[in-house]
Amino acid sequence: MPGSVRLGVDTGGTFTDVVADDGRTTKVPSTPADPSRAVLDACRSFAPEVLAHGTTVATNALLERRLGRVALVATRGFADVLEIARQARPSLYDVRVDRPSPLVPRERRFEVSGRLDATGGVVEEFDGVVPPLDDVDAVAVCLLHADLDGAHERAVADVVRTRGIDAVCSHEVSPEFREYERMVTTVADAALRAVCSRSLGRVADAADEVLVMTSAGGLVLLVDAVEHPARLLLSGPAAGVRAAAAIAVACDLGDAVAFDMGGTSTDVCLVEGGVPEPTATRTIGGFPIRLPALAIHTIGAGGGSVARLDAGGALVVGPESAGADPGPACYRRGGTSATVTDANLVLGRIPADLELPGFGRLSVDAARAALQRAGVTADGVIAVVDAAMERAVRVVSVEQGVDTRDLALVAFGGAGPLHACSIADRLGMRAVVVPPRAGVFSAVGLLCAPEQRELVQSWATPGSAEGLTAARADLADRVAALLPGGDLTSWLDCRYAGQSHELTVAEIAAFPAEHERRNGFARPGAPVEVIALRARVTRAAPLTVDDLPASPRAEVRGPAVVAEPDCTVWIPEGWRAEPGPTGAWVVRRT
Repeated sequence: MPGSVRLGVDTGGTFTDVVADDGRTTKVPSTPADPSRAVLDACRSFAPEVLAHGTTVATNALLERRLGRVALVATRGFADVLEIARQARPSLYDVRVDRPSPLVPRERRFEVSGRLDATGGVVEEFDGVVPPLDDVDAVAVCLLHADLDGAHERAVADVVRTRGIDAVCSHEVSPEFREYERMVTTVADAALRAVCSRSLGRVADAADEVLVMTSAGGLVLLVDAVEHPARLLLSGPAAGVRAAAAIAVACDLGDAVAFDMGGTSTDVCLVEGGVPEPTATRTIGGFPIRLPALAIHTIGAGGGSVARLDAGGALVVGPESAGADPGPACYRRGGTSATVTDANLVLGRIPADLELPGFGRLSVDAARAALQRAGVTADGVIAVVDAAMERAVRVVSVEQGVDTRDLALVAFGGAGPLHACSIADRLGMRAVVVPPRAGVFSAVGLLCAPEQRELVQSWATPGSAEGLTAARADLADRVAALLPGGDLTSWLDCRYAGQSHELTVAEIAAFPAEHERRNGFARPGAPVEVIALRARVTRAAPLTVDDLPASPRAEVRGPAVVAEPDCTVWIPEGWRAEPGPTGAWVVRRT
């Protein structure tokens, strides 16, 4: 039976990481065929009262197209928006590249009457007729300008539901303008419902209360997570970013990049003033998902990333991964591919006598043999993967107008502390922070994450200042009611008239300065349009990263390898790690 423990459990591609509020930690091999099995196995050992869970189910299902069978209902003349998409090509100079095929094929896209104009006014009423929708798990309803008025969508959904079919409305999922992005997001949400409800339903009894991390970095109740599973895309990485922001502030390094390198991927996110960078749209598997999220950039570079020579003889690392099964060659579980972990082991950055939870002692001979078969060197593999991760950090910093010399790199994940000093050195970053429990740090983030609810509402420009103030207050009241007693914050999405992109600011008056910071210029006197209103309410977790007991760390000068229970830290020559607040190591050049 569940006890009094609060537990954070993060499901990764190779390991499932577990942290309890009393400081206990463990790593268990992930079970990709059914991720809930590893979660349930971990929970049996701890008997938690509260489970805070980061899941990869939604992300993997979308990437692998293991989705429910969905139909789309759109305004007459607009069903093919899902396929027409945007004019932008995925790769401008690659004539062979294709967009991903639509999530709903043409034969399951239907149209209905009724139409609104760009201000939300009714041009044509819905006549109550919905075509037959047979043999589907759910229906996505996305009507023109429903972000301004959802009445027609609700009427369509009522007809669908009377037929015993689940319906998802765009104004409930993503009430923002841009028809294509709203349509894709709604379809993805509908398609993920069946998959996520099955998987998450299996962990419902693992604790008295089960909370799930969203891509916006907050926890929601399991029932809410299942209701709109598109919010769970990149669930686990968001928890790690939240914890990284907290540890950076504790070390007086509030401007930083969170650097999470696991077994399959590397996730990076800019943190400024202790606040992770937010975004309104994420592209996952080629699909724009328009929901509040942290601006996490992900690449296929992890400890299990496979190294090989391409057709031209160039060394390539990833995005293919050896995963948890069979894993890198050094795991001795049948894997034969050379990976980043094999390269680190051969170079001595991972101790030869290290034993991984669930995998046993690593084999240097197997790692060396795999590298030889692939025709690659350990040094070459590390150089290539480091270059890829350097580019990823540049995407969230330099390309956003931020000087990396002003930033620290908060390194975590099972492989992050092995590569952090090299990445920081390439970019001239001021320091590297290795938090305590770095190898299970996303689980720490889950344990310490707040409950959170967010609402967004489109705003039809032009509108009066009084109307905007009233609408903003109404949105704040509605979101506050979702989480009584929480802390409330609100923002505005603004742009100069005629622009096609917007920036999120606290007030209209703050927009010109933010525009100049991001884009290098402002337009004094130019009219500013408000596109959308945003509001968030958060309720803090009962503990923070400071509250977890941490083992003491001593000063270490490189070159040195430090094997910890959940990760290995590589401190190169010319670097020194000094104990910092909350049990972190702050690593700087000597």
